[in-house]
Amino acid sequence: MRKTTPTRANSSTVPAARVDAPYAGRRAMDREASEEFFDKLAWLMDRAIPLGRRFGIGLDAVLGLIPGLGDVAGGLISSFLILHAHQAGIPKATLLRMVANVGIDTLLGAIPFVGDLFDIAWQANVRNLELYRGALKGTRDTRRDWGFLMVLLVALAALVSLPVLLAIWVLRAVL
Repeated sequence: MRKTTPTRANSSTVPAARVDAPYAGRRAMDREASEEFFDKLAWLMDRAIPLGRRFGIGLDAVLGLIPGLGDVAGGLISSFLILHAHQAGIPKATLLRMVANVGIDTLLGAIPFVGDLFDIAWQANVRNLELYRGALKGTRDTRRDWGFLMVLLVALAALVSLPVLLAIWVLRAVL
């Protein structure tokens, strides 16, 4: 027997697989319009100002020049695509990778000068748009996302443990 879920529009039932699918209940035109919006947003944030034929910078790099608030504002704007991806039913591993991309962009972008160069190179919005599209098409292998997150966690653990190990070494040398 097939599992069904009632729809709000009428009392008929729709197969549960269709209800759980990304964009269930939305018209295809709405989906295309939102994808076009996020395509333009990623372009605006990461590639709006061309530098040569293949590279550009966007509003994210320009906002990053404002000390303190610029990178936070860029991170908030970038969060719209993540929220949309969540609403579309993108797998959790891919969502976490998207959050990590924006987090890396926001945190490292806050470092004076070096962070501004990093903002230009990292382009988290373009990366996240590619992750989003791959997940929607079903071609995205979430094992790669989990692998990226594991490497990120190991690097973070190393960064946190280095000062602790250094403090222990200094205390042993002094005592």
